[in-house]
Amino acid sequence: MCNLYSIATSVAEFARAARADGGSFHNQPPMTGVYPDYAAPVVTHDTAGGRAVRYLRWGMPSSSQALFQAASKRADALRAKGQAFDFKELLRREPDRGTTNIRNTSSKHWRRWLEPESRCLVPMTSFCEPDQVGGSRQNIWFALDESRPLAFFAGVWTPWTCVRKTSEGEVACEVFGFLTTEANVEVRRHHDKAMPVILTAPAEWDAWMSDKPWPEVAHLQRPLPDGALKIVNRGVKQDEIAAV
Repeated sequence: MCNLYSIATSVAEFARAARADGGSFHNQPPMTGVYPDYAAPVVTHDTAGGRAVRYLRWGMPSSSQALFQAASKRADALRAKGQAFDFKELLRREPDRGTTNIRNTSSKHWRRWLEPESRCLVPMTSFCEPDQVGGSRQNIWFALDESRPLAFFAGVWTPWTCVRKTSEGEVACEVFGFLTTEANVEVRRHHDKAMPVILTAPAEWDAWMSDKPWPEVAHLQRPLPDGALKIVNRGVKQDEIAAV
């Protein structure tokens, strides 16, 4: 599961590449470490039929099953302490920190956000996976090459009202996540579960942002070819070199 990535390019640069309006965000600095629930830039459709850069919170709505299970654990803990509670209220206020990665695109929960109006491009120059195969758990950073060229994750987004953090209470926000798939050989050596769906060519960006229904773009949910990624950093929480 990818829960950390970097954007070394400026907003102006990736907006130009995606043929999007950068709006007032052109002077925003690079983000060398994007974590779950951070506000990060994505490219969405705008109301005029073009594309625009927007800052959304990373983490799509979790499934009702996941929230029910989390609330049930809290209920068990309260019950063990002999404390009274209203389970419906507990469930309503269960914090949903969001789901960052979407793999099961056949799920009813995710299908509603796979159509054109909900698809987006998430700019990236490198991404991180923990070294689970080697057992060190150190962060392994991958990019297309040492120069960290621009690419985009195949993303989805939606407006949503929920409790993200207990301290915030219920909030209305706009959130995003991106698709994952099986790992290619470079990622699999360190993290064999999955890798993000990465779109590297303008034709792929346009296809993802087209008005084609999901079945006609579903083929984009695939790993990069073996040999397409390089390890560019290790053991760090931010890909600082990418910003140089």
